[in-house]
Amino acid sequence: MAFCNRFGSLLRHSISQSSASKGQGSMGALLNSIRYMSSSKLFVGGLSYGTDDQSLKDAFASFGDVIEARVITDRDTGRSRGFGFVNFDSEECASSAMSAMDGQELHGRNIRVSFATERAPGPRGGSGGGGYGGGYRGDGGYGGGAGGRDGY
Repeated sequence: MAFCNRFGSLLRHSISQSSASKGQGSMGALLNSIRYMSSSKLFVGGLSYGTDDQSLKDAFASFGDVIEARVITDRDTGRSRGFGFVNFDSEECASSAMSAMDGQELHGRNIRVSFATERAPGPRGGSGGGGYGGGYRGDGGYGGGAGGRDGY
């Protein structure tokens, strides 16, 4: 199912790109999308905060053609979250990189390398509420234990 969703998404993206360029290169955009989809993606965890996209790409380039290397950063601070992804053009390259790099040291940290998995659909993270046990109390009020009529 994830494969079908990914394929549909890439196909829609290719069509929108080709219609934006008025039909020029539409077959090339579709082939690039299929090539990208068939490539293998690795998850790299335990990264040093000093690791950036280019140094991550350089660390994995000896195993094959790296399509993209991306260190995930915090959207508020811009600081690395300590993990990233590396996309190869073939599963063979990704497999050899995973075998060779898992547990190795990169910029002073032992990294974990595994095949990336598709993120499950649906809401992400947290319960959606604020802190302090918020929510409906049953006595007509909302909130938690921070100075309300609930005896705390």
